[in-house]
Amino acid sequence: PAVTSPCKILKCNSEFWAATSGSHHLGAEEAPEFCTALRAYAHCTRRTARTCRGDLAYHSAVHGIDDLMVQHNCSKDGPTSQPRLRTLPPGDSQERSDSPEICHYEKSFHKHSAAPNYTHCGLFGDPHLRTFTDTFQTCKVQGAWPLIDNNYLNVQVTNTPVLPGSSATATSKLTIIFKSFQECVDQKVYQAEMDELPAAFVDGSKNGGDKHGANSLKITEKVSGQHIEIQAKYIGTTIVVRQVGRYLTFAVRMPEEVVNAVEDRDSQGLYLCLRGCPVNQQIDFQTIRSAQATEGRARRKGPSLPAPPEAFTYETATAKCREKLPVEDLYFQSCVFDLLTTGDVNFMLAAYYAFEDVKMLHSNKDKLHLYERTRDLSPGNTAPTGTHPALWVALLCLCWLCLL
Repeated sequence: PAVTSPCKILKCNSEFWAATSGSHHLGAEEAPEFCTALRAYAHCTRRTARTCRGDLAYHSAVHGIDDLMVQHNCSKDGPTSQPRLRTLPPGDSQERSDSPEICHYEKSFHKHSAAPNYTHCGLFGDPHLRTFTDTFQTCKVQGAWPLIDNNYLNVQVTNTPVLPGSSATATSKLTIIFKSFQECVDQKVYQAEMDELPAAFVDGSKNGGDKHGANSLKITEKVSGQHIEIQAKYIGTTIVVRQVGRYLTFAVRMPEEVVNAVEDRDSQGLYLCLRGCPVNQQIDFQTIRSAQATEGRARRKGPSLPAPPEAFTYETATAKCREKLPVEDLYFQSCVFDLLTTGDVNFMLAAYYAFEDVKMLHSNKDKLHLYERTRDLSPGNTAPTGTHPALWVALLCLCWLCLL
């Protein structure tokens, strides 16, 4: 259930905005009035400080007040006044979508500080994970796993086997919970499954509900049944969900400040976008050669393996992937791996769209392509391995292992 925050920083922000609306570029003769409103703003933040501990908007407001005090040569001691509260015109949807200012991350959280640093996470294919730190992993992670779990939203994916008896999995279900946030949005839940990519939240709405800044959370349908985009402006976040073939892909752009907004950092061990997949769920390309002999013996002694719907050789898989992914980076390698493992050409499209989403969402255009596959060796998930010289041979071998 939605919980109303006891932090009243939004009220302080709204009152100051109402008192100084249209007066951000004051002349010298108006400075005393502005300083009076600014002192009232500071007093309001002090009253709510105890309940706002850890609130991003509160700390941003306090920082902004200090900056404005210096800029306008305001004394911290002096008169305060009750602000002139504005009333909303009935039916004024534009005012509703733009106010209060706290419901626009870039305008409110960072108005008086450096621009936020945005990060990206994506999940696609069989499944391949690109974390917020640009680590690239191929994982098993069958069943339900949390992708994101912070103070503002939760994202959980469910991965199911692509073929009967195979350990190759892909995302068949996605659940996103946007937590209630001050006067901006009510709690909203979005859910997508195979062959069902709705353009609305589970309650049928397309925005954040009945609160004053509800339109700071909106769903837009880009391609019916195939591509939706969710804009959560109050936390500076964009989410892209696609259905490619039978399975789902996920991509997000999120400020680093929001990514790390967690109550207990130590409890976030399974937050895949932040920490990566657990070591025992990662596919280790470096062990393929030693496993190849075991795989060969199992094939000679064991029952026949389920055949993929379409047989790709290494040559035909690379040719197919090159049609959409001309740069032989990890997205290209993932495409080849998925075609060899599943035989489903839609996995080539999943890799292609995943990279298209990276181009749209990643803030550093120099880091779009990744060339080194990493495998994390410690619980902290910080130790990468280098590029293996026989990576292509490993990919070919690994596809057979996934079918065991």
